[in-house]
Amino acid sequence: MYNFLHSSFYNNTVSAYLCVFGFVVLAVILKRFISKYFATLLFKLVARTGKKLNKLAFISLILQPLEIFLFLFISFVALDKLNYPKELDFIIYKVSLFQLIDSATSTALVITFTWLCLRVIDFVAMILEESATKTSDHTESQLIIFFKDFFKMILVIIGFLMVLKFGFNKDIGNIITGLSLVGAALALATKESLENLIASFVIFFDKPFTVGDTVKVNNMTGTVEKIGLRSTRIRTEDKTYISVPNKQMVDSIIDNLSLRTQRRVTINLEISLSVKAVDLQALSPAIVELLKLPAVISYSVYLKDTGKYAHLIEVMYYTDINQLLTDFNALRESINLSIITLLEARNIPLAGSTSNIFVVEK
Repeated sequence: MYNFLHSSFYNNTVSAYLCVFGFVVLAVILKRFISKYFATLLFKLVARTGKKLNKLAFISLILQPLEIFLFLFISFVALDKLNYPKELDFIIYKVSLFQLIDSATSTALVITFTWLCLRVIDFVAMILEESATKTSDHTESQLIIFFKDFFKMILVIIGFLMVLKFGFNKDIGNIITGLSLVGAALALATKESLENLIASFVIFFDKPFTVGDTVKVNNMTGTVEKIGLRSTRIRTEDKTYISVPNKQMVDSIIDNLSLRTQRRVTINLEISLSVKAVDLQALSPAIVELLKLPAVISYSVYLKDTGKYAHLIEVMYYTDINQLLTDFNALRESINLSIITLLEARNIPLAGSTSNIFVVEK
């Protein structure tokens, strides 16, 4: 028996073959238990952030790639203990079979490890999205989705470079230099798109407005329906759907109407020049009495200006921002009618309501 175990086949003893075979079988049998143990350890490490995490969701995400990675790792470590048979040392397309197997081994390990990291990113993004749904700010969800895809893309690129480095023994320094040159060329060619992309980050982090806000930009007023990576989509008051580049949204002066604390109404009364000063002096207090309503928070009435064509009285009042639009419009109509009635009762004409025709004979 001793002689049989120490007999050599293809540069390896029978005992070495049995030992490697035993490790591979053990890896197949225990891979799920070992994977769950490592997944639990990794979960405890992630759970130290203080957030309430779903352990089952985390384990179900990373268990499969972790099982494959551990099985491949244990199997390849065990197989590395064997001596490569000289009988199998032949060339295939200028590459030896041993080099081909070594490249395939390294490539498989890098791919499964990259897959495992991608699953961890998915889990972290899932936690952040769950937290974002509890808030009314929808831009956080869009930001999480963007960064999830961004980091996954970066991780895939790193995994590809690692495959070239360890799987095919390529010098990735030249590749990285080439990628940087290509990136610089693309940056110059897509300058406007990059500016809009950077502007989208400014909007996401600075939050001058969020989805659902009513904004006024470049004489356009509407509700923000989506903040993209290149442009912001706004539903205007005419119910049209417009796209404004993010750079323009950042560089322009934006009036976020949703952040108003009160609604303001301004009425400019152009009074006829024929009205006497005494009547004008009595008109302002009379309009003030009309504005003393529960729905009106504050107000001001004064003779703002006088000129060649009219006396200008400015009436300004503020209402609650939480007031329904129908109630707000009804209040404006009521105050406007009250002012018109007051002017009629005091026989105070507006500028342009009367006209005189002069006939000049030559």
